[in-house]
Amino acid sequence: MITGIQDVYYNVSDMAQAVRFYTEVLGCTVNFGNDYWTSLSAHGINLGLHGTNGRPIPTIDQDTHGANCGATLTFKSDDFTADKTHLEAHNATIVSEVIADFGSVLIFKDPDGNILKLMQPNY
Repeated sequence: MITGIQDVYYNVSDMAQAVRFYTEVLGCTVNFGNDYWTSLSAHGINLGLHGTNGRPIPTIDQDTHGANCGATLTFKSDDFTADKTHLEAHNATIVSEVIADFGSVLIFKDPDGNILKLMQPNY
């Protein structure tokens, strides 16, 4: 019987670098970790990082709104400007910014080029 969602995960080529980014920059906490898998508590969901033994992560099709395939993890913000400044100060790769009637969205990449978003909704 299905009882819930275990996790959402991203592939990463350098586990130590990815764990630092997701904990120090994005505020996640480690539940379990080894060289091949790290389970993180990510503000209410389980986020996994799956190691590739150093193999690069393939580039996926994307535009200014983010990835054009697969899922994208979107972090919620209550201070978009401060969080954007924090991400920029920690060398997150900013793809684009969207300000619209529904809210503010920042599309950015982790050190492996995985697409993530930050959103402060207006609703």
